[in-house]
Amino acid sequence: MNRHILHVVTNTAHFGNSAHPTGLWLSELTHAWDVFAASGHEQRIVSPKGGRVPLDPRALKWPMRDASTKAWLADPAKMALLSSTPTPADINPGDYDAIYFTGGHGVMWDFPGNEGLQAITRALWEKGGVVSAVCHGYCGLLNTRLADGSFLVRGRKITGFSWTEERLAGVAREIPYNVEAQMKARGAFYKKALLPFMSHVVTDGRLVTGQNPFSARATARKVVALLNGA
Repeated sequence: MNRHILHVVTNTAHFGNSAHPTGLWLSELTHAWDVFAASGHEQRIVSPKGGRVPLDPRALKWPMRDASTKAWLADPAKMALLSSTPTPADINPGDYDAIYFTGGHGVMWDFPGNEGLQAITRALWEKGGVVSAVCHGYCGLLNTRLADGSFLVRGRKITGFSWTEERLAGVAREIPYNVEAQMKARGAFYKKALLPFMSHVVTDGRLVTGQNPFSARATARKVVALLNGA
């Protein structure tokens, strides 16, 4: 059975310092897209504000510029999907079986406070759908509350880009908050790999999260397994 998956991407093009560009970490979208497409699932992309999606220039260089990202960049139809995205208000949560939050540092600014994304996530979760995120994408789950007022992540195992990885990436002083610490403050049980920048996926029921860009394919495969009833 074909299922419908909603990808969430950022509109933020730079850090608080406008001289430091950021945006979607493209491989986190393309790697998952390839896995979902191979399974025959329908896919759509949404962003907090709609419209154009900037690409993080660091993700367009070796080793992140792999066959998957090159194929996307060379495909006008795929690139058009990132030039004009719908807003959360354009999305009916009832049409989707899973949501997948992509990363790139830009999401730290425009994912957590977006009530439209929170409403979609809550509705999808409460109807039995799969909620997933990779890398900084878990910023989109920080403030999502369920109908009873509790945080969706409270009491659940989760992973995402770690504070250690932020420091190793050299951006710890430029980002607006420590998302690992914020997740723990909301009652989530944060888990990470023994070594930074290694593929690592954590599954807690219908919640699937990957730690970093190298976790995107494994995260998507787990989402597919859940959608297939595995």
